[in-house]
This record gives sequence, structure tokens and C-alpha cells, in this order.
Amino acid sequence: MRKDVRILLVGEPKVGKTSLIMSLVSEEFPDVVPYRAEEITIPADVTPERVPTHIVDYSEAEQTDEQLFQEISKANVICIVYSVNNKKSIEKVTSHWIPLITENTDKDSRVPLILVGNKSDLVEHSSMETILPIMNQYSEIETCVECSAKNLKNISELFYYAQKAVLHPTGPLYCPEKKDMKPLCVKALTRIFKVSDLDNDGILNDNELNFFQRTCFNTPLEPQALEDVKNVVRKNLSDGVCDNGLTLKGFLFLHTLFIQRGRHETTWTVLRRFGYDDDLELNQDYLFPPLKIPPDCTTELNHNAYLFLQSVFDKHDKDRDCALSPEELRDLFDVFPYMPWGPDVNNTVCTNDQGWITYQGYLSQWTLTTYLDVQRCLEYLGYLGYSIIAEQESQASGITVTRDKKIDLQKKQTQRSVFRCNVFGDIGSGKSGFLQSFLGRNLTLQKTIREEHRSYYAISTTYVYGQEKYLLLHEVFPDFDYLSDADMACDIVCLLYDVSNPYSFEYCAKVFKQYFMDSKTPCMMIAAKSDLPEIKQMYGCSPLEFCRRHRMPPPQSFTCNTAAAPSRDIYTKLTTMAMYPHVSQAELTSSTFWLRASVGATVFAVLGFTMYRVLLKPR
Repeated sequence: MRKDVRILLVGEPKVGKTSLIMSLVSEEFPDVVPYRAEEITIPADVTPERVPTHIVDYSEAEQTDEQLFQEISKANVICIVYSVNNKKSIEKVTSHWIPLITENTDKDSRVPLILVGNKSDLVEHSSMETILPIMNQYSEIETCVECSAKNLKNISELFYYAQKAVLHPTGPLYCPEKKDMKPLCVKALTRIFKVSDLDNDGILNDNELNFFQRTCFNTPLEPQALEDVKNVVRKNLSDGVCDNGLTLKGFLFLHTLFIQRGRHETTWTVLRRFGYDDDLELNQDYLFPPLKIPPDCTTELNHNAYLFLQSVFDKHDKDRDCALSPEELRDLFDVFPYMPWGPDVNNTVCTNDQGWITYQGYLSQWTLTTYLDVQRCLEYLGYLGYSIIAEQESQASGITVTRDKKIDLQKKQTQRSVFRCNVFGDIGSGKSGFLQSFLGRNLTLQKTIREEHRSYYAISTTYVYGQEKYLLLHEVFPDFDYLSDADMACDIVCLLYDVSNPYSFEYCAKVFKQYFMDSKTPCMMIAAKSDLPEIKQMYGCSPLEFCRRHRMPPPQSFTCNTAAAPSRDIYTKLTTMAMYPHVSQAELTSSTFWLRASVGATVFAVLGFTMYRVLLKPR
């Protein structure tokens, strides 16, 4: 909503423009009227809409045409004043003033007009019969007010309507010619309906309507008032009410009715509460609330955000199979202006046998977006109506900014839940297979992935000492001459070589020596394709000796060429090393250390899945 309103009064000489302003300010008719009143500012606390209002007078005797044109271009609303007892001043409204204003305003930003019939105290008849055809001809005319500066009739109302025309304009909402709401307004209200339909059954029941009412107007509807609203819809629309709830058609009908009855401030209150600006686009301040992220800190979703996202998933998982079919996913993202997830997401997170994103995969993708691009996450949560449904100040309240990694190292403990592992390896070493195996896909399943749907990320949960953590794998493009800051910034480095290729290990050794040998980032060597015969690596020393020299754990054997889903033990080890970067080489090579971590992972993975199944049954 605008922070202030600028009202300009124009019209023929002697119609009473200056008298109207002076009567408003002094609350009495002035004995002496100057040619032109000075610009006045009415403070926010004395205006109905709590917005500072500037009122500007125009005088042909004191101002040039150029000054008039400048004032027209600065005005938010223009009042064209005529005298109800002067036909010539009425004729000038269409022959002179409207064309002049049109010529001096931007075509794309229509300035609302108010027709003001002054001196109503001098006549017994109304000028509305003459004015109505003019109002029908020009859609930019918001309304017409007949008033009298002399006896103070409708003076306050005049300026209230002028202010309302700026703050609650009819133009973006309604087309008078078609007597219907404009497409953008329908689109915005449809999103609002879908966000407010908490159980996604296509109707707003009494609880949802009351929540909506409290959200927008800070007060619930009394049961009788609620019934009255539904009765109005029933009388006018056969399918506006269903199962005693308001359908989308009924919801849109109500807003059309509000606008037609001059109560468009009601519709604007709803639109602005759900983040829309005057052009019916979602406000940038709404989509991107401020969020300060210091260097070396990461971003994660907090408990409230996960609860909200779980409710969104439940709302759209209509067949209760713990996965979102393509149709259910489209329905979920119907409140977005575009489809945010492409086919690559299905190869970034866990899916079911049909290739549909599972509940775990869904939360994993949100976790990934929050970690890699928190601004995009804020935008997405905004489309879903997080701040409204979760009753939070903004989407930023759903984000946790972790502490500096240096502090974690000093304290030898971390509160983070998401850990990034960058996977390095030469072309053909098996990096993509390693990422897909984390999602439970063996070599056979991996061969069905189309190249254009390939993902360079994989994210899922692991359990370390009974704690659920997210491990984010990122496949780094093997360009040895250049590694970006993002390629270097991670919690653990995975160096992967092909045991059947004698030249594969050399790449890993060079990357380690040039970029990670002197860093505090833990590294792990992966001997991939371990199902194939191992060939001696053409390097100065064996991979095992290299790891020993550089105080790394010994190379970990790995293959994705399995009948069932590949083993997840290696991913638990990576997460553990990321969580405890200070752990010594001796501890890392100890079998007891890995046993404690992996046993905790198995127990909690089984327990977690069982608990989710139990929680799912009542849904």
C-alpha cells in the first residue's frame, strides 16, 4: 500500500476548488477566498486510512500550463471540480479536463479521477443524470460526489473517496464494461482460496473461513454472520456453496459483490494481507524478507518450517501413499506462477518405484533449496503462504542461520543438520553412480536416467549416533585448472577413483595436493567400481600408502553394481566425518568408531520409518 496520497483539485475558475480545501481544513466556509490555497498535508493519524495526505490546489490565474502538467504527473488522484449550477463547467469535464489529464499521464499507470459537483446548496436538483453517462464512458472515473463548501456537506467524504481511490483503486480489480473482475484479480484470489483451503477439498469450511477472517480482519465471524454470508451466495449462485462450505466460485462471487457495492477496500485488505501490491503482483518485500547471513554460515529450515511443509505434503498426498504423483505435484505448485521443480529433481532426491517423489525426497529437496539458495526458498514459502498459515511475521522466521564453522571447530561440536560433501573424480570414475546410489538406485536403475534429466546433486538423510542429518552430495565438474569457491566450500571432500582404470587415481591425488592438503576440511578416498578387477594405479605410490602419508582413512571400496539397493554405510561415514572434522586419524581408522555410528544409523532409520507409518495412519 502507498505510504502517502497526493490529491490534486482541478476545474474551471470560480467552481470552488479553493473553498473546498479551506472548508475541510477550518471546518467552516471562509469569508475571504484566495486565488489558490497553499499545499496542505493532513497527518496520518487524522485520516481514515492512516496515511499522510497531501492536497494540492490549482489556479489558472496563478499557475502556468507547465506547472499544471507537472502537478498532474505527480498526482495519485485528481478531483475534477465542477459547479452543479454551471452547465459550462460540466461540459468542460469531458471537452477539456479529461483529455488534458490523459495527455499528461503515463498510459500504463492510470490516474483515478473523482468528479466533484460543488455548490449543491444553490440548487434543488442533482447533476447525477448528466454525470452518469460521463462515468460510464470513462473507466478511470472512480466516483462522483456532490458537495457544498458553504454548508460543509460531503466535504470529508469527498477527500475520503479521493484517498480511497488511491489506496483501494477499482481499476486493477474490476472491468465496468464486462461487470466482472479482471483476470489478474481472479488469479490472485484463486491462489488465496487455495492457500486458505487447508485440507484441499475445494471448499472453505467454517473453520477455514474463520481462520481466513481472523487472518485478514483480526476478528472471527459470528456463526449467524457466517450463515448470512453463505445464504447470500446460495441465493445468487447454484454452485457457490457445497457441503455447507464456500466453493471457489462462491468465494469469487463474494468479492465481485463487494466491489460492485463499493466495498473494494475489503478485497484490497485480503489481497494485501496475502502479499499483493497495487498491480496485483506479489510484493518483493513479501517474497524476499530481509535475512542476514554472515560469512561461513549456512541456512537450514527450522522445526516450524518442516511442520508447515509436512502439512502441505499431507494436504496434496490425496491417495496417502507417502509420495506425490505428477498430478499431485502440479496441484501443490498451482499457487506458484511457474513450476519450480523440473525432471532433474526426481534424480536429486528419493523416489518410489514409479519415480514419484517420496515424503522424504520432498523434504530433502526443500532442504537442498534452503542450503543452496535461501532467497529462492523464501520466495517458494511465500507462494505457499507460510507466514499466513504458520502465523509468522515472514518466511524468514522459518530459516535457521547456523553459526560460523570456525566456532564449531573450536567447540568440537556442531548444531547443524545439513552437511555438504563435494565429490571429485576424473571423467568416467563413477561420480554420478555414487550420487545415485545414495538415493537407493543400483546400476540397472541408473541406466534408465535420461542425460537431460541428470542432476549434479543428491540429498537424503543419514543417521549418526542416533541423530538424523542431511547429507548433500555435489558432483564437481572435473576441471582441474579451475575450482570455484563453491567447489571448495564444503564440510567433507570425497575423492573418487575407478579401481579398473590405472590413471584414475592420479586426478584425485593432484586435487588433494593442490587444494585440500593444507585445509582443515576432512577428506575421504573412495575406490569405486570395486566389483571390477583392481588394476595397479600409475602413480608414485598406492592409494593406501597415499592415504597413510596424508593422515586420511584408507580408501573405501564402493560399487553400485548390486542386485539390491547399494550399501549406505559409506554415506554414514562421510556424514560422521563432516560432523566431527576434529576426530583424529587413529579414531577414523578404528572399527569401533564406525560401528557405533552405523549401528545408530540402522536403529534410527528403522525406528524413524516405523514412526512415520504410525503417524500416517490417522491422516
